[in-house]
Amino acid sequence: MTDRRQELARNLETQRARIAAACAAAGRDPAGITLVAITKTYPVDDVLRLAGLGVRDIGESRDQEAAAKATAAAAAGADVRWHFVGHLQRNKCRSVVRYADMVHSIDGVLLARELASAADRYREHRLDVLLQISIDGNPARGGAIEGAEDVDREVRAVLDEIVAHPDTLRLRGVMAIAPIRWSPRAAFERLADIGDWIRAEHPDATVVSAGMSADLEAAVAAGATHVRLGSAILGNRVPPAVA
Repeated sequence: MTDRRQELARNLETQRARIAAACAAAGRDPAGITLVAITKTYPVDDVLRLAGLGVRDIGESRDQEAAAKATAAAAAGADVRWHFVGHLQRNKCRSVVRYADMVHSIDGVLLARELASAADRYREHRLDVLLQISIDGNPARGGAIEGAEDVDREVRAVLDEIVAHPDTLRLRGVMAIAPIRWSPRAAFERLADIGDWIRAEHPDATVVSAGMSADLEAAVAAGATHVRLGSAILGNRVPPAVA
């Protein structure tokens, strides 16, 4: 086992133990949590190492990097699901739909419409999507906003646009990032509340994507089903150049 693979294996063991402990504290089954390893800025070799260590879900936030990695990983025979978790520009939809299995960051009516159009042209199967929620309602950050003056970013309007394309998009749930000035627990409980009313109308929308390396415990306590871990697994340093 190479030094890098050993490092990733140790980090994964630590993070899986954190998830298990958080689930025990919340009275939840760890099997209900999907760990999404965020590999942005790290080479495809790390994706392959993680796949070899049993990681099935890989997240990226930049299309150009993600598209290249997805192609290389597929050529190497890696069986992984690709999660696009970053801000998505409408002009990137045609690329993202070609490799992504789930897009976490749908926060606008026009974005949902463009993504549906691209999926119709370039995919054989529906694309799983999450409605990104702005917890604090700050329009300068990503996320749909309850009661937004701009209808393009209003939660209900974005939700309705997603479900208006049932042949190309499949609403799977919600996503959010805890605002800096909020406690993670309060932020994720707010997300869970929004997820509850959406799920009451759309029972298949069971995914709650919440929690990153610093706040996964709060996310699990609030009901997260997917946690997005980057630095806790891959490290807080310049990405290694070795293969």
